[in-house]
Parts: sequence; C-alpha cells; structure tokens
Amino acid sequence: MPHGAATGPSVTPDRGQALPVEIELPTGLVTVWVQAGEFILDAARRHGYTLPSMCRQGWCTTCAMRVRAGEVDQSASRRYYDADRAAGFALICTAQPRTPVRLIAGQHAAMKEHRLRLGLPVPRG
Repeated sequence: MPHGAATGPSVTPDRGQALPVEIELPTGLVTVWVQAGEFILDAARRHGYTLPSMCRQGWCTTCAMRVRAGEVDQSASRRYYDADRAAGFALICTAQPRTPVRLIAGQHAAMKEHRLRLGLPVPRG
C-alpha cells in the first residue's frame, strides 16, 4: 500500500493515553492515534504515512497543516508565532494534540503567503 493512501496499516495504540488526529489528505481522510508526548508527524509515520517535512524543529514550515478542529501545542517549535495560531496553522513536526484534532494537509504554500503578508520570517526555498 502506498504511503499517504487513505487507509493505513493496522496500528493498535493504547487509546487510553492517545488522542485521535484526523488528517485530510488529497487521497482521503485518515486517522492517526498520537500518544502522550508524541509529535503528530511521528505518529503519522508510525501509522505508515509519509508526510512532507524537512527540519523537524518547527522552523521550515514544510509540514504546515491547517487546524480545522481541536487544539495543538506548538511549544516545541523553534519558529511559530501567535499569528500562525490565529490563522489556524500547525507545524506537525513539533505539534502535539491537546484535544482530538482535525487537520488539512498540504498547507506549506498558504503558510508561506500568510507569513509574507504579515512580514514574519519565511524560510528560503
């Protein structure tokens, strides 16, 4: 099965300590269970999904997604602004869910445009 497909491999997390994160991919909706202390990107990879990422520090915005519902903790991000949160962006390489979350994948370009509009730092490339 290709990575990022709408259905992933069977994973049985300890759901008593995990939160569901739904991700809207171009191929369909997937759900990954994120353990306490785990980043969303790491959980997605554990479930067999390969999602865009580069720096894994909350710096480059390659992994940007939109938060459609729920709340994420971005305190581990190196470059994340209140304006990013207000606009509904998340950097999943350093995001941890605080509640069940629904995300929209593929938001790197939109986050870059958002930051340019506000005069915030934008990674090169």
